[in-house]
Amino acid sequence: MSTDLTNPIFTDEAEARRHLEKLRWSHGPVCPHCGETEKITKLKGKSHRPGLHQCNGCRQHFTVTVGTLFEDSHIPLHKWMLAFHLMTASKKGISSCQLSRMLDITYKSAWFMSHRIREAMKPTSIDMFGTNGPVEADETFIGKKPGMKKRRGYAHKNAVFALVERNGGVRSFHVPNVTADTLKPILKEHVSDNAHLITDDAGQYRHMSEEFAIHEVIAHSNSEYVRGNVHTNTIEGFFSIFKRGIYGVYQHVSVAHLHRYTAEFDFRYNYREKLGFDDSMRATKALKGIAGKRLTYRRTH
Repeated sequence: MSTDLTNPIFTDEAEARRHLEKLRWSHGPVCPHCGETEKITKLKGKSHRPGLHQCNGCRQHFTVTVGTLFEDSHIPLHKWMLAFHLMTASKKGISSCQLSRMLDITYKSAWFMSHRIREAMKPTSIDMFGTNGPVEADETFIGKKPGMKKRRGYAHKNAVFALVERNGGVRSFHVPNVTADTLKPILKEHVSDNAHLITDDAGQYRHMSEEFAIHEVIAHSNSEYVRGNVHTNTIEGFFSIFKRGIYGVYQHVSVAHLHRYTAEFDFRYNYREKLGFDDSMRATKALKGIAGKRLTYRRTH
């Protein structure tokens, strides 16, 4: 489904606010201060800013942006709507430079906006993988750790470990190393004990059959890549998108923010077209994640 960039929510402030109110308050306004849903009055005086409400329970004033990533933002709400759409619709991401040009805002504002949106993309709850299909586990390496010189192997690079449930979602993590001591706790926390786990033959995955119902290994060290239904092609496909975005779009990612970029790529994969989501649905899903996730400029540094 193509996207209509002429939609008024991307150009008109009142339409953008009504759109957000419809998403967040599908059953009417909710006071972010006390949770009141009944005793609320919309203030329509000339001196009142658009969208202002008063809770007659706690007597506080609020708009739909209070308690969200948008609170106290000086960027117009319709530009936020467009930024959410662009970031969720761009398969390999969109740079802050590009956002700056398209939204006609400063690079600093676009950079901060991007990180706020990534914050909204983080999942609010997690389900165990492995209940709906085999789980593939693997790792990849990107960039360079601060203060380390380039050398043979991967010790100087940043490690990203990921889990993919076939025909389902992905969950990736920036990890300090790829030893069994680091990866096993992540596997135990996110993958069901009854899961069918598939990995390559790297040493950190030995003895996983003791932890999961089925553990099958594909011997990459012997140039084996597919054996019937046993392979790690699904997760390698996700890594190819991830690395194309990191190197081709963002070019450089700070170690301090790598976890936010993994959340971004996870989000788009988890709500991809193959699972029934179009660009508008994906943007709507991300917008529902803005509540309770205020992110100040200081916290992004």
